Amino acid sequence: MEYSDLSDFLRKRREALQPEDVGMPRGRRRRTPGLRREEVAALASMSADYYSRLEGGRGPQPSVEMLGAIARALRLTLEERDHLFLLAGHGTPPRTTRACHVDPGMLRIMDRLHDTPAMLLNRCGEVLAQTPAHVAFAGELTNFEGMERSEVYRWFAHPESRALYMEPELSTHSRLQVSMLRTVATIDGPKSYAASLVRALQKLSPEFREIWDAHEVVSAHSRTKRFRHPVVGELELYCELIDNRDEQQTLIVFTATPGSESAEKLELLAVLGSQTLDPAR
Repeated sequence: MEYSDLSDFLRKRREALQPEDVGMPRGRRRRTPGLRREEVAALASMSADYYSRLEGGRGPQPSVEMLGAIARALRLTLEERDHLFLLAGHGTPPRTTRACHVDPGMLRIMDRLHDTPAMLLNRCGEVLAQTPAHVAFAGELTNFEGMERSEVYRWFAHPESRALYMEPELSTHSRLQVSMLRTVATIDGPKSYAASLVRALQKLSPEFREIWDAHEVVSAHSRTKRFRHPVVGELELYCELIDNRDEQQTLIVFTATPGSESAEKLELLAVLGSQTLDPAR
């Protein structure tokens, strides 16, 4: 691990970013070129002291998880992310780790949707990033480990994860989740991570097994969905999907009809979501 090279790379990537690039207000009296260290730390959900020691060449070797968080905070390209891993002494990330990399272009879109519920998922339904409004809407979904990182797995393994969905949506969403996982497992083959999710859920969930055995292929989801939020109550939202074919990731954005009661409730959620940006948290 080359501390001087790692320190220099982190500093220059931080200085190359402006607050506007990551959805942060510039504020007054800004003398630091680019982002401040504490701003990068907040974006990476780590302590400012830890990041400062790392950039200053004084910290311990960062973990793979820490490096992934820093790569997202600094909006690194996949090539820059690989370079960061090499500088930190971890070697080039394996395929499974690379699949969790968020394209900086997608992050820039999300930065401009900070007041709108939106989340980015990979092919196996793992949430890679959320807007603050989506955290207020659905809770923090990026901190799970193992198979529980997959929304499909949690949907069937932990039925309480369905609490947001109203009754008419439940069976449709279950069928859609199984169909999407079937497609990925078929493409990736029996030794893939998607196939291991299928095997685990077949053992764990009779509901999953029944839907899987029906071999139904669901071609599309409903664009209009109804939810029941514990704070703002019922919402009727329009669901828009934006696919990144290169990274094989999907951005899901939730909006409401302008002037509707649901739109007013989303505005309230946006206020709640803005509180997640407080660096003191």
